This record gives sequence, structure tokens and C-alpha cells, in this order.
Amino acid sequence: MMQAQRNENAVGTNTPAERNPSTNVVFSSRLNDRVKQPVLKVLSEEDWQCWIQYGYVVVKAAISPEQADKTAQAIWDFEELDAADPHTWYPGEKVALKKEYKSFNSGMVELYHHQALWDNRQHPRVYNAFADVWGQEDLWVTIDRVNLNLPPYPGLSFDMVKHWDYDPENSSDNVQGVLSLSDQTDLSVGGFTCYPSIFRKEDFLQWKARQPEDWNWYRPDVSDLEQTAVGLGKGDLLIFNSRLCHGIRQNVSLNKARIAQYISMSPAQEENAELREWRIHAWENREAPKGYSFYGDPRHWERDRQETARLTILGEKLLGKRSWAS
Repeated sequence: MMQAQRNENAVGTNTPAERNPSTNVVFSSRLNDRVKQPVLKVLSEEDWQCWIQYGYVVVKAAISPEQADKTAQAIWDFEELDAADPHTWYPGEKVALKKEYKSFNSGMVELYHHQALWDNRQHPRVYNAFADVWGQEDLWVTIDRVNLNLPPYPGLSFDMVKHWDYDPENSSDNVQGVLSLSDQTDLSVGGFTCYPSIFRKEDFLQWKARQPEDWNWYRPDVSDLEQTAVGLGKGDLLIFNSRLCHGIRQNVSLNKARIAQYISMSPAQEENAELREWRIHAWENREAPKGYSFYGDPRHWERDRQETARLTILGEKLLGKRSWAS
């Protein structure tokens, strides 16, 4: 049994510095205000209005269904499960992990460096969507994991606490993203849910004024608010502002899986040599990030069975291996 670095229930307001290094960066850059970058490459004007009013946008067909299927199969193979046979989905050792760790019970899978994952990260349409919301081209992509959210094993339902991953009152802008690798238009399979009614600053402040003094942005009580379940087609990309309270809905289907890859991009930090070297080392050696709720794979499957993913010129820039100035 793998050992937790610390109790993952302790993740929250006091632990942001100990999370995935590729996602834990404070940025001085601001999101696109359509002044510095008025022309959109991927988003439509309707998309843009959804983005600024509700804090999220769905980019349709960010990757092809065939590429989504290829990536999903890589996840099934990594988990050593048969997608066509639900009877194989609950081997004893995985049930034990689900019982002990919330991350595994919510479907998190410690796969980071498969070629298919990097192909999605360096896909031009995915990149250009993030370039639209940031209003700049020099971005780095996160090195994050995937999700295989199965119907719950009997007695192992979960209630993913709705939360913010970052202090919503922080002055630094940030975004997050989910690439759908399966059809999530059937909302019974679970998936992303959020609370747009408290996204905009004035609405958030009015809501916060009604909260107790010791309220916790990682464990807020939003039970009285209406939530929005966002359905995604296979290959769709969801980008959301980190000031949007969100969570994962439980899969309540009989025999369907919700499969996704977590992808985001943010302004490149080329002056941060330590971070750049870590990113390149992690890619080259197929290593998982370390931090709260990031346990890695005790089989060392990626390190021992996979080759280093091939990158395009765009991919090298998004990793940090090649400078955006080159």
C-alpha cells in the first residue's frame, strides 16, 4: 500500500505551497481584457461572454474523438482494467485505495507523461484556447494527472467537497482546465459542477459577508446555492477561472465511466530556473509531481515501460525546454 505524504484531508488554505509545482505559481500577468489581445483565435464572442460572466467556457472539439479514445485507452491500460468489462473495474487493491484515500475514490489516476497526454497538451487548438483567455502566447502547460471516475463500488460513495483551489480573494489571476475524454453529456456519469452565482466579485463579496468569520475557502458551505452541472462532449475542453467555486459530481450511472485529463496553461516563468529544470526533468524521466494527494505510481509504470514523450516545437515551448524568444 502506498503511503500518503500527509493526510490529504489537510489539503486546503494552509497548504498551497506544497502542491503540484507546475500548478502552484503566482502570476503577475492578468487575464485577457480584450485590450492587449482583442482578436480571439478559438473562442467565439458567445464563448467570451460566458467566460467573463460565469467564469468558465467550453471549447467544443478541442481534440478529435479519435484522439480522445486513444488517450482514454492509455488510461484503461495504465489502470490494468478492461473498458468493455465492468466486472474488471474493482480489483481488491484498487478498492482498498479508494477506501483509504479520497483522491482515488474520486477517480484520480497517477498518469502524467504518456505520449497521448503530451499530444493533447501540445495540440494547437488546446493551446490557442488558453492563449485567448490569457491574451498572450508565451505560456507553460501544467504537468497534471487524469481522472477515471467509475460508478461507485458498493458502500464507497463520495461527496466531493465543493471548493476553490486558490484563495478567491488573491490578487493573482489563474485558470484551470479539464479535457473530456468520454461523452459526459449524460450527466449521470458525473463530472464538473460549479457555482457561477458567486463568481463575479460583487456577488462573491455579498455572499462572503453572510459567512462566519472562520469560513474556509477550501471547504465552503454552498449548500444553499444553485449549482451548474457542465456537460461535455468527447474531446471538449472546459477552461474555468480559479475564482469559480467548483467540484466533481459523483458518477451515478450503471456502467459508464467519466474520463478526463486535467490541462491548464499559464504565463511562462522562464526566469525561474529551478521550476524550468524540474519540469524538463519530470518530462524526460517520466516522474510524477510530489505534494499533497499526489502519491505517484508504486509500479513505476511510466518510468520503466514508457519512452519520453516526443514534443513538437510548440510542445517544447509549453514545457520550457525551448524559449518563447527563440
